[in-house]
Amino acid sequence: MTSTPPRTSGLKITSALGPQLDALPTLPIAELWALWDRHFKIRPPHPNRRQIEARIAYRLQEIELGGLNPDTRNLLADFGERLSKIKTSNRASTALLPGTVLIREFDGRDYQVTVAVDGRFEMDGHKYPSLSAVAKHITGTQWSGPAFFGLNKGINK
Repeated sequence: MTSTPPRTSGLKITSALGPQLDALPTLPIAELWALWDRHFKIRPPHPNRRQIEARIAYRLQEIELGGLNPDTRNLLADFGERLSKIKTSNRASTALLPGTVLIREFDGRDYQVTVAVDGRFEMDGHKYPSLSAVAKHITGTQWSGPAFFGLNKGINK
């Protein structure tokens, strides 16, 4: 019986990264903060050791292996805004009042979407949990709903 090597999705972790990640739980807190300060501009307001270790580990891997592409980042941010119970977004452009009607022409057809009182979006008698779900229904592919409906124009990110 031959053993199959572990799948790495084409990513190669250097021999230096593994030991760095393994050492994080054993580092004194002062050294963790020194690493934090090297990689981030500000410290978290209510940190705990596990949070600090996890964020540093992610950053080290991000540097070594590359970060997420912008489309994936935007998709995850959209999911976070829609699904999180913690509402901290300061993106005023996506705070639409109930009754607001958005109109978008796509593929030769005009689509009208109404913001419902419960925060969902209505189109053609169906309710959708997000603008991204509406955009996906219209186009058949994943879109940022606010971008699809032109709500992000002129916003500096």
